[in-house]
Amino acid sequence: MSMGKVFIVDDEEHVRKTVGLVLRQGGYEVLEAADGEEAIAVIQSYPTGFPVQAIICDIALPKVNGNDLIAFIRAKLPSIPVIVLTGHPNIYGATFLFKQGVVDYLIKPAQAQTLLDAVGRAIGEQAVFE
Repeated sequence: MSMGKVFIVDDEEHVRKTVGLVLRQGGYEVLEAADGEEAIAVIQSYPTGFPVQAIICDIALPKVNGNDLIAFIRAKLPSIPVIVLTGHPNIYGATFLFKQGVVDYLIKPAQAQTLLDAVGRAIGEQAVFE
């Protein structure tokens, strides 16, 4: 039985694959996108609602950066929690993102249990909002 579906947006393939493996081993289904533009296209390909319980998003993305992607997600999918996973931590950026509604801010490379805990918290928080 699936614990839910998580959308991973990261331009580094090894990060997407590693995070995806951890989440699958934790019982989650996974969708992936390699950049912000692809992520928006994937989200828009579901006109009746994007079927994920959480989104893990990098900030340094090509085509459409993570900040702009998160703004799009917050506007279109306000009930889906977003977790930032970045290799370039920045306290001012983190503060801005939390104000935009991001539920967690993780630094690469995140430990497997840290990822699973963050997703579990995010999905648990989502259930409270619905």
